Amino acid sequence: MRSNMIEYITIFIQVVEQGSFTKAADMLQLHRPAVSKAIQYLEDDLGVKLIHRTTRKLSITPEGDEFYQRARQVLAEVDNMLAVFSPTLPPRGRLKLDVPLALAHAILIPHLMAFQSRYPDIELVLVSSDKKTDLITEGVDCVVRLGELQDSSFIARRLGEIKMATCAAPSYLQRHGRPKTLAELERHRAVNFFSDHSREVMEWKFIEDGVTVSRRPASSILVDNSDILLSCGLAGLGIIQATRNALAPHIASGELEEILTQYPSVSKPVSVMYPDRRYLSPQVRVFIDWLSEIFARQST
Repeated sequence: MRSNMIEYITIFIQVVEQGSFTKAADMLQLHRPAVSKAIQYLEDDLGVKLIHRTTRKLSITPEGDEFYQRARQVLAEVDNMLAVFSPTLPPRGRLKLDVPLALAHAILIPHLMAFQSRYPDIELVLVSSDKKTDLITEGVDCVVRLGELQDSSFIARRLGEIKMATCAAPSYLQRHGRPKTLAELERHRAVNFFSDHSREVMEWKFIEDGVTVSRRPASSILVDNSDILLSCGLAGLGIIQATRNALAPHIASGELEEILTQYPSVSKPVSVMYPDRRYLSPQVRVFIDWLSEIFARQST
């Protein structure tokens, strides 16, 4: 194996991502023939064809695609290792996040420009859903979770809390009236959220006379996606309870009306989880610290 194999692998990755030898050469500031030779040397050493190339286009072989995926991971680990032991180097590389939809819309995305300005060499891969993610299988570096955490083998860090609100569309209130007490919720229909993992319907929690009480209104529809929850609420299909950040613009516009304000909704904890590794990658470390700053500012 050639001593400059890492250099050849780096060139190969650029060729795949740029889709062109010429563009890869420009990106790496190399001559076009040097890029072609590097790919040829790499294929000779591996004994497999990585790229089919013609005068007009190139296409990656199945072996080339598998090698590309593994090569990206290996070079990312090398970058992480060097960064861990070289604290003066700025964090760089890919950071794959999994964030619930409501938090991605209302908190993460509005602040991401500041994160990218602070850490321009970190490439973010944002996976956003309300489903439980297997960090190891799906290659996620860290996951943000809303609500109480179940027992886990992963490291968890509490970031803060997020306020909830209970709302209904004016069209729903015109048809069914406005509940004035928690007891009256029993006569109303709700759009309820259920966990895709446990199939459990989430309870609504309020403060009544200084005590936390739980309610589970009858469902007009059950959903497992917070975007769909909001859309159903806006369509007047039932009362909804969701994060205040997500509901605030629609309350301000009059599309939703907040109800039962005399019974404050119980805030939900927000946590970040990551695999139990001896050395936390710089990308994950700075992201967690940055997101903690965001929640700290919101609580003041």
